[in-house]
Amino acid sequence: MVTFTLNGQERTFDGDPDTPLLWVIRDFEKLTGTKYGCGVAQCGACTVHLDGMPRRSCVTPIATIEGSDVVTIEGVSGKEADAVKTAWAGLDVPQCGYCQSGQVMSAVALLQMVPKPTDDDIDGAMTGNICRCATYHRIRAAIHNAANSMEG
Repeated sequence: MVTFTLNGQERTFDGDPDTPLLWVIRDFEKLTGTKYGCGVAQCGACTVHLDGMPRRSCVTPIATIEGSDVVTIEGVSGKEADAVKTAWAGLDVPQCGYCQSGQVMSAVALLQMVPKPTDDDIDGAMTGNICRCATYHRIRAAIHNAANSMEG
């Protein structure tokens, strides 16, 4: 049995310890905002925060998160999350929207670590978050807008 915190609430999972965190979140906890994209940690659609750091949940066995804190798109909060969500909506970042929960989770983590990111910081943090609609310019602009909105 694995015990962990999910969006602020303690949870336990007593299934196969090799089950990817993504499937525990989606199938057992019924939180469907975290998406399945590739299953090999290459697209970023499944990004969650694990103990405050972005993590690809599709390749994270549930057994490895005992005692950890997991935050999904449904539970992400704070000034960075609010700023990113506002900037995303303000610039109409999503096109199809499928990748956006992973994009938002990576952007929030970036701003938590680097409050005033450069283009290089953004490119580095967002590498591996694939957008098939190619909204990368809007994503970068939204991250800059979010950072600017949090200033003094």
